[in-house]
Amino acid sequence: MYDYAIVWEWLSFAVRWLHVITAIAWIGSSFYFIALDLGLVKRDHLPEGAYGEEWQVHGGGFYHIQKYLVAPAEMPEHLTWFKWESYATWLSGFALLCIVYYGGADLFLIDRQVLDVSAPAAIALSLASLALGWVLYDLLCKSPIGKNTWGLMVLLYAVLVAMAWGYTQLFTGRAAFLHLGAFTATIMSANVFFIIIPNQKIVVADLIAGRTPDPKYGAIAKQRSLHNNYLTLPVIFFMLSNHYPLAFATEFNWIIAALVFLMGVTIRHWFNTTHARKGRPTWTWLATAILFVLIIWLSTAPKMLTGETAEATPPAIFQKFAANGHFPAAKDVVLSRCSMCHAAEPVWEGLLFAPKDVRLEDDAAIAAHAREIYLQAGRSHAMPPGNVTGMTAEERRLIAAWFESTVAEGS
Repeated sequence: MYDYAIVWEWLSFAVRWLHVITAIAWIGSSFYFIALDLGLVKRDHLPEGAYGEEWQVHGGGFYHIQKYLVAPAEMPEHLTWFKWESYATWLSGFALLCIVYYGGADLFLIDRQVLDVSAPAAIALSLASLALGWVLYDLLCKSPIGKNTWGLMVLLYAVLVAMAWGYTQLFTGRAAFLHLGAFTATIMSANVFFIIIPNQKIVVADLIAGRTPDPKYGAIAKQRSLHNNYLTLPVIFFMLSNHYPLAFATEFNWIIAALVFLMGVTIRHWFNTTHARKGRPTWTWLATAILFVLIIWLSTAPKMLTGETAEATPPAIFQKFAANGHFPAAKDVVLSRCSMCHAAEPVWEGLLFAPKDVRLEDDAAIAAHAREIYLQAGRSHAMPPGNVTGMTAEERRLIAAWFESTVAEGS
């Protein structure tokens, strides 16, 4: 039965790898087409209906690209669709969400000091929030305010900040940031699936039927693409944030998230302006640096500003790991080899905060992280890093025996 933990870990790794591959494909093509679109030049010799052209050089050859704002006069023989990159990224990301956060809800999703709910209830809240995000966003886009692109983006920013705060009231800090990224990515991918591609298919159908395509479909798709453009970089930040507890596990994490969205705007503004050949607004990098310094300050702000919450009673599964007969020996190993770093106040030189905010100073915490300890220090030598504390082979066997015997007892 304990081999299940190893298989599950490899499954998580495989799906994470797939997610990264598909995300690179989606974000790469998105960035390329945004740069291409902004760099188009209108010239007199262009064919009828062509909006602009661009000459590019890459890989030892030259490329001549023309864009039709609505559609060409007739359907081309071969047409490449860019959609599966988006779909595969969302599907693999959702699969990873299920494996890591739904499969390990008691450890990664639920913080009983924040909201004491069952795993099914927490998962239901997660799913509902993702669906709600798209419905609310789509309604805003189709409302009268949707005709004002920048006004809509300001309102969307307010929604995202509200969700950042809301998620921190439901889940662990790690899960809150991950869900904020998933919430945003769901909007982006749904834009492609429900709006951009269907609108393009309407235009293609009109061409095939010999009808003149309505330009409104292209305008709607372009507005959604603009939103995706400015949301991409914050999504990447939130997906990477689970490695950095100073981002997700501090008192003002939702404010940090709000500032991350602003940094995404300032960085993309520089690239968009540059690609459009409208200058190089270097002020955006200064603004980004100021925002980032503010984030650093917020991550280390005194805890007296917000106060501390009381410890919650650990779930029964954690109590089971603490009651196992091998636990005293395993606990001694963890306390002697791990707790100098994984503590509220690490004593290891250079560490101000516990890595990934994992603190292994008491029975409940050690039992709560049993699976991680087993994989990182029992079945592998990942921890301690470089074995700086000198964990012996016998100590690793004690950790493995503790976890494996507990799992065996419960099977």
